[in-house]
Amino acid sequence: MSFIIVYVTHKNLEEAKKIASHLLEKKLIACANFFPISSSYWWKGSIETSDEIVSLLKTKNENWIKLKNEIKKIHPYETPCIMKLNVEANEDYESWILKETK
Repeated sequence: MSFIIVYVTHKNLEEAKKIASHLLEKKLIACANFFPISSSYWWKGSIETSDEIVSLLKTKNENWIKLKNEIKKIHPYETPCIMKLNVEANEDYESWILKETK
């Protein structure tokens, strides 16, 4: 058994929690964690740096396409970072992820 973690960057914690709450209500994710990060990246021809929040969203693999599309619809970034990571965990935790998602 395995599941996925979806890594998403956000402008601030408020936006990250708003998106996570929306996804939780739709049962597309079982859990979200939030971490502050400092980012450096190319954007429209120049190097930018900013403080952001990363959310780690835990769900079953079958939800990937729906989850990605739902995030794109509500995320305020022009080009949001939405990355899928295939992961494995202890059996009880993986069962919980599957039970809590549609």
